[in-house]
Amino acid sequence: MTNNAKRLVRIAVVSALAAPATALATNGYQLIGVGAYQKGMGGAVTSNPGSAMTAITNPAGMAAVGPRADFSMEAFMPDRSWDFSDYNGTGGKEDSEVSMYGVPALGWTAPTSDGSDMYFGGGMYGTSGMGVDYAKTTFANGTPFGDVDLDGYSQIQFWQMAPTLAWSVNEKLKVGAALNIDYQSVGFQQRMDASGVGGRFMNFNLNRQASAFGYGLTFGMLYDVNDMVTVGASYKSKQNFQDLEYQLRAGDIQNFPDGNGGLVDSQDGTYKMDLDYPQQLAAGITVRPNDRLNVSFDVKWIEWSDTMNELTIDGDFNTGNPMGPSPGATTENAVLEPGWDDQVVYAIGMNYAATDALTLRAGYNYSESPIESEDVFSNLVLPAVTESHLTLGGTYEINNRWDFSFAFMKAFNNDVKGKDDIPTAYDNLGFGSDSRTKIELEEESYSFNIGYRF
Repeated sequence: MTNNAKRLVRIAVVSALAAPATALATNGYQLIGVGAYQKGMGGAVTSNPGSAMTAITNPAGMAAVGPRADFSMEAFMPDRSWDFSDYNGTGGKEDSEVSMYGVPALGWTAPTSDGSDMYFGGGMYGTSGMGVDYAKTTFANGTPFGDVDLDGYSQIQFWQMAPTLAWSVNEKLKVGAALNIDYQSVGFQQRMDASGVGGRFMNFNLNRQASAFGYGLTFGMLYDVNDMVTVGASYKSKQNFQDLEYQLRAGDIQNFPDGNGGLVDSQDGTYKMDLDYPQQLAAGITVRPNDRLNVSFDVKWIEWSDTMNELTIDGDFNTGNPMGPSPGATTENAVLEPGWDDQVVYAIGMNYAATDALTLRAGYNYSESPIESEDVFSNLVLPAVTESHLTLGGTYEINNRWDFSFAFMKAFNNDVKGKDDIPTAYDNLGFGSDSRTKIELEEESYSFNIGYRF
């Protein structure tokens, strides 16, 4: 590696470490692809790695892409809103503030020695999920507790580094493994004011973000069936994190559901929440009908139901009472119930060499929203409902060392409307069972990548 390339690697590493991004994601709160190449392919890269970012998705690809480094930046632009106008005809609609974020990523791979079939490298990226900031919005007037307003905030920063070892077993088979070293920082806030009780009716204030480290493993393989067909598979284990710890004051959590039909209030003290990242399994096939064209198809399963079904905030609570002081201590905890379903993601990508220097790409990625109508009220600040994504991209080879890649992604507008979604604890107070709230999301992103071949 030249001195200039070494300096570029150092700069990119420092940038990725220093700037975990804040952005919405697309399959739940997971990116459909890391870096411009993967985005341009719609995420259909399990059997068609293409860049050193494969360390994140299929570590076996590190032995296929050849010695190289990739440095990527994505400009991510989500539009999200909540709309309460259909609850009793008096509610409002609000768009979330902040509409552009940056997502840095890098990857690198090289033989462990001259002529070796073993490759060492890695990848890292930073992102975050949901990321909303809603101003005070009218939920409804004339409820059993008078006129009711809501505001909300969320941010889940996620950063992953994946040192990787890959082995080209023979001309057909490549295998790889990565150790995932993770970091996350999580903050939520959702408040409800009601005129009938003179102010705060409900509070869920975890906006002083807590941080935790985690770990996991990724395994992958690539197999060339023949000159025209390659198959690939990867498995990423559940990423296990330390408990997130929040220092709360009395009332930071107030009249919040306990998951069993009751309400709880926080006291002064330390409260813990366990939030892990789900396991996932992917398989893909790439077909090359000629020297200029290849087409890839992926299927991926993400087990959101294990990590985003129920989030418990564990600590010393009192029972809640919206009409007066708390009656006393309880063994119950505050429970946020996102209720996310597992996702099956389908992706297809096409890679076409238009000239010897220019390659063009297009992709499509689809997965049903993990949030259904009965979970809307519990996901007001977690609106990960996009389903269909169209991507375009390309790579221009500047010379035999350097290339430049770009990609555009459009996640089409999708919304989910609440039905039978108000928690039982509030339903019992006269709010009814249907919020008829609509949460809505669409996204655009632009990705740019500089690649260097050693």
